[in-house]
Amino acid sequence: MAHQAHAYHMVDPSPWPLTGAVSALLMTSGLAIWFHFHSTTLMTLGMILLLLTMYQWWRDIVREGTFQGHHTIPVQKGLRYGMILFITSEVFFFLGFFWAFYHSSLAPTPELGGCWPPAGITPLDPFEVPLLNTAVLLASGVTVTWAHHSIMEGERKQAIQSLALTILLGLYFTALQAMEYYEAPFTIADGVYGSTFFVATGFHGLHVIIGSSFLIVCLLRQIQYHFTSEHHFGFEAAAWYWHFVDVVWLFLYVSIYWWGS
Repeated sequence: MAHQAHAYHMVDPSPWPLTGAVSALLMTSGLAIWFHFHSTTLMTLGMILLLLTMYQWWRDIVREGTFQGHHTIPVQKGLRYGMILFITSEVFFFLGFFWAFYHSSLAPTPELGGCWPPAGITPLDPFEVPLLNTAVLLASGVTVTWAHHSIMEGERKQAIQSLALTILLGLYFTALQAMEYYEAPFTIADGVYGSTFFVATGFHGLHVIIGSSFLIVCLLRQIQYHFTSEHHFGFEAAAWYWHFVDVVWLFLYVSIYWWGS
């Protein structure tokens, strides 16, 4: 930075985009091989390479932002725009699933029995596990906001406690959804109802796992004194993502679990 006449970050050459792309190729190919030939070797190799890439790439970004001073105010502004655009793309990603669901459910075809849920489908009770999951995610939205305010006010201990609580709630949500999937009276193969239900809720579940990972990294960074009251965009991005996941779940709950049942 001493030799730079501008406040922007010129990123050093890095091998991690390449290893990340290779790991994605190995994992997707490995998944196909697992489905067809019952071999998990390639998928496991892809997963190991992905985890190594994640660890080293995140380590480099933490180093650039926390210790080398590359995340100046203009750079942070760019990161904010990037995160906003990413979440916008995620909104449209889920919009496609809601479109498929409403397209099929608002005017059920004769093949579905002319009704929704389709003939022969026993839907899940929206006032059992789904309602508990809604309460869990709403509570996690409160705790992540508590963590954000704690960081802004320099309340280190409270920030750690509230972040840990948010992560526990996220993991509890995932465990409840896994149990719900295990006990569901229909499968992804049960026509358009099964496919829209499992694809929409499954991708949301994946986003909860990603958000939990994001928050775990933030918790480790908070423990290591990486965040200050003025410089904590890494956490803010995680909080934005978590709120997005919360809102998507509310739409899923109202549309698929409650109205759709």
